[in-house]
Amino acid sequence: MMNFIDALFQYGFLQKALTTSIMVGIICGVIGCFIILRGMALMGDAISHAVLPGVALSYLLGINFFFGAVFTGILTALGIGFISQNSRIKNDVSIGIMFTAAFASGIILITFMKSSTDLYHILFGNVLAVRPSEMWSTLFIGILVLVCVYVFYKELLVSSFDPTMAAAYGLPTRVIHYFLMTLLTLVTVASLQTVGIILVVAMLITPASTAYLLTNRLWVMLYLSAGIGVLASILGLYFSYTYNLASGATIVLAATVLFVLAFVFSPKQGLMWRAIKSLRKRVMYSRIKLDRED
Repeated sequence: MMNFIDALFQYGFLQKALTTSIMVGIICGVIGCFIILRGMALMGDAISHAVLPGVALSYLLGINFFFGAVFTGILTALGIGFISQNSRIKNDVSIGIMFTAAFASGIILITFMKSSTDLYHILFGNVLAVRPSEMWSTLFIGILVLVCVYVFYKELLVSSFDPTMAAAYGLPTRVIHYFLMTLLTLVTVASLQTVGIILVVAMLITPASTAYLLTNRLWVMLYLSAGIGVLASILGLYFSYTYNLASGATIVLAATVLFVLAFVFSPKQGLMWRAIKSLRKRVMYSRIKLDRED
């Protein structure tokens, strides 16, 4: 650990990697809460894969991948909504159709790319090679996403827990849905360099699911999820640098370990505490039974 801390003060690339990882952990944790509360984990997976053709096209055109990724991500979200609303096809089926088509298109475009290294970084991320421009774009996206969540917190809260009530209050639930999809696309693009396209859904879902096991209040869940995302990013970056492992994979595994700990030891939802409560009930029932027999 001391070697890692010393390296942080010596190497600029590690400082940029840590800063970017922390920002990604925060924004993925916050947006992930709304994704899992709405039961949209598959949509998160779809958007993360749907940005691939935009990224590949941006590389081919020599422009910043941000623009292509955002365009294809939003286009896919709109396409999913259009298909499910104008046909008998259900939402989960339209998600499967659109995101596989987008991902396949991205693979075709990647065949025209000259470097396989770029493909590896797109798919799996490499936060240790993050550039200053990518760090600043991640910071800008992070601030924008957090400000949007803060400003529209009540609308997101009501529409996430009870869409029917939100519609009865006159809230534009469809607009809110696509607004959240836009934020999800931005977060996905910001996370590409850190964990890559394939693993970004894990950073959206795992910290939020861990926080969901620990509290019943949304605002607490948001803070916990962001904190868990930050902790997973720091731990993953430490193991990645120390043992020369893939950064995206180690960050995701760190988040998974935290989820397992919460799954087992959570005060209300953990397996251990539920087993203890069940054992206490059995003991009480046995005592009551013995007292009645006496």
